Amino acid sequence: MCLAYPGKVIKVKKGGQALVDFGKLRQEVNIELVKGVKKGDYLNVHAGFAIQKLKKQDARQTLKLFMDNGKSFSRTFKRNKKTC
Repeated sequence: MCLAYPGKVIKVKKGGQALVDFGKLRQEVNIELVKGVKKGDYLNVHAGFAIQKLKKQDARQTLKLFMDNGKSFSRTFKRNKKTC
């Protein structure tokens, strides 16, 4: 299974690269697969490559889903840790 994570473009650089903000992490990402990327765009990124532009609302919804699922997993892990 592949997973792409949304991030916001902070700066478009030369050489088909952009600095993307993923919350607590900023990473250089290859943007050559997506046309017309500009500062402020939201991108889905997989393995260091932007694979699609996202609307701001879609990016935030995806991040919320990831966070909610992460919290759920964390609670389940903590409960089951006692039985392991």
